Amino acid sequence: VQLQASGGGLVQAGGSLRLSCVASIRTFSSYSMVWFRQAPGKEREFVAGTSWSGGDSTVYADSVKGRFTISRDNVKNTVYLQMNSLKPEDTAVYYCAARIGMVLIGPYRYDVWGQGTQVTVSS
Repeated sequence: VQLQASGGGLVQAGGSLRLSCVASIRTFSSYSMVWFRQAPGKEREFVAGTSWSGGDSTVYADSVKGRFTISRDNVKNTVYLQMNSLKPEDTAVYYCAARIGMVLIGPYRYDVWGQGTQVTVSS
């Protein structure tokens, strides 16, 4: 199982980016897919998650609610994170992760990780 994240970059505050994570998973629809982020000197934190196809429910960290949207395409084995109204405090390396079962917010619950993509928001 491999995850490949992309889409990061440098953007001004108030701007938008869309991250993508392509999964080489045969049963992609059985996996919950999530995004975490880690800023320098800080712990890895949960950003957003989407459950396996049965519920299609989504979960967001309070800090990104109303600004970020997670979605998935089970045909393309891809999960997206649309980030709008970006703030300098959103600057971090963003990681996608996967697990069978429900979305959980603890990073130690995930053993499949992408390589990370850098998001930098300038003020």
